[in-house]
Amino acid sequence: MNDQVTTLNHSAGYGISQEERHKVLRNTYWLLALSMIPTVLGAWIGVATGITQSLRGGVGLIVFLGGAFAFMYAIEKTKRSAAGVPVLLAFTFFMGLMLSRMIGMVLGFKNGTDLVMTAFAGTAGVFLVMATLASVIKRDLSGMGKWLMVGALVLMVGAIINVFVGSSAGMMAISVAAIGIFSAYMLYDLKQILDGGETNYISATLALYLDIFNVFQSLLALLGIMGGEKD
Repeated sequence: MNDQVTTLNHSAGYGISQEERHKVLRNTYWLLALSMIPTVLGAWIGVATGITQSLRGGVGLIVFLGGAFAFMYAIEKTKRSAAGVPVLLAFTFFMGLMLSRMIGMVLGFKNGTDLVMTAFAGTAGVFLVMATLASVIKRDLSGMGKWLMVGALVLMVGAIINVFVGSSAGMMAISVAAIGIFSAYMLYDLKQILDGGETNYISATLALYLDIFNVFQSLLALLGIMGGEKD
């Protein structure tokens, strides 16, 4: 998903002032923090009601991809209007709802709560490392974009195939690859903001949110497969 968003995001030209770049980064961080509220709410509702439990296999894939891309299209169309933030927050609620099935499965383990918290802490750690690297690396990383896009597309195809194959080994491999690819995307997207390549904070928030979502989801899947303790 993030490959499409990143392609859309980086159409703005470079050359804005340092003050404007910091403003975009500040607004992005605020909106990113705000977006976690509907995400948690969506995940909680999904786990509490079990509303997403029927979304398995191809049906779940169609609902997830269809909903996600429809929201991303709407965000792109409204990012320069007053509707941009509400549409983005509605998207993050949807993503939380879609994530609830995996969270519910992990919470079914004896150590499920610990696994969820570990995935959360690991994702926060990755973000902190990438934010630090983005602030100290001076070279232009815009060339990474095309390689990350290819990696994300290959990853998406592999993930879609594995939905129907149902291989645990395949899920582990995909999760490890996703953590690497979307951690690198995190660095790339943060560097784009700092270098002035992204000037719209709603687009910037969407890109970083997807990076964080994918890293968290992949960490959670990996921890569930490798460390889940049954009663």
